[in-house]
Amino acid sequence: MRWVDTHVHLDAPEFDADRSAVRESARQAGVAHCVIPAVERSNFDTVRLLAHHGGDSYCLGIHPLYVAGASDTDLVALDEALSANAADPRLVAVGEIGLDYFVPALCKSPLRERQEVVYRQQLKLSRAHGLPVVLHVRKSSDRLLKHLREVAGPQGRWQGIAHAFNGSEVQAAEFIKLGFKLGFGGAVTYERALQLRHLARTLPLDALVLETDAPDIQPHWLYTTAEQRATGVPQGRNAPAELPRIAQCIAELRGIPLETLAQAALSNSLMALPKLGALLV
Repeated sequence: MRWVDTHVHLDAPEFDADRSAVRESARQAGVAHCVIPAVERSNFDTVRLLAHHGGDSYCLGIHPLYVAGASDTDLVALDEALSANAADPRLVAVGEIGLDYFVPALCKSPLRERQEVVYRQQLKLSRAHGLPVVLHVRKSSDRLLKHLREVAGPQGRWQGIAHAFNGSEVQAAEFIKLGFKLGFGGAVTYERALQLRHLARTLPLDALVLETDAPDIQPHWLYTTAEQRATGVPQGRNAPAELPRIAQCIAELRGIPLETLAQAALSNSLMALPKLGALLV
């Protein structure tokens, strides 16, 4: 089976000591490809070089958690980087972009409004450059959808991924209607995540893609409580090699063979990010 980790921050400092080994471990586990999103202007070149080095792909964008430090010149730089790398087969999307209404500071003026301006401008850049988008969705589905509909205009459709989807069934249906695939990762492995597990079980199979968001969003087998950490038990580090085990959890929830999920997830990834097709032959 071949797996695509559609969202992994391999450039994160947590991997500085053993990045090549982490990627090789994932390859040995069957993860044939990783999609590495940027989060701010300063790591545009980092993710690009990392993708080329590892035979993977990358996205360029400004993450909502980095909006406070992003200026209008960063959006110009993004536009220029998208143009400069337009012929690069490994540049597959504009991302990670979106809105975050979970972090308290981002819910208040002026950052709430600034997030929307930066998000909307990046949606326009994705249209201008003919690229899909990889969306950050955290307590923000309705506002994300509003801007998607407005920027899309009469065309109405998008390609891309609503990464780490955590909305309602109704919101999921709206993202799917617009053309998005929904990313599922380690959060679905927690038994207490009832709504998320319900979505993973009941959404159309052709709507799902798989991700780790490593080193973030550890699956339950890597998680340690505050009490455990206080006694010296370290938090487990999430990595792309965990993807097949996350997939197994989703396959069990759906009552389908793992191979069926693998084939569907691969096909869905190619539909969401079409340039992957040439990289996975």
